[in-house]
Amino acid sequence: MTTASAELLTVPEVMSRLKYGRSKVYDLIRSKRLVSITEGRCRRIPENAVQDYIRNRIEEAA
Repeated sequence: MTTASAELLTVPEVMSRLKYGRSKVYDLIRSKRLVSITEGRCRRIPENAVQDYIRNRIEEAA
């Protein structure tokens, strides 16, 4: 059960990992550049979605 919890990140956790503000993270979610899921009022971002976003940004910069 702890494995599933570790794979889904909250918006503040993503903000901390990416060093982005709250608005920027929600902009990425709205623009579909960062995948997220909602359950009720809870929004969660899969850890691999954050890694994919970083990988895509690196590829764009190259």
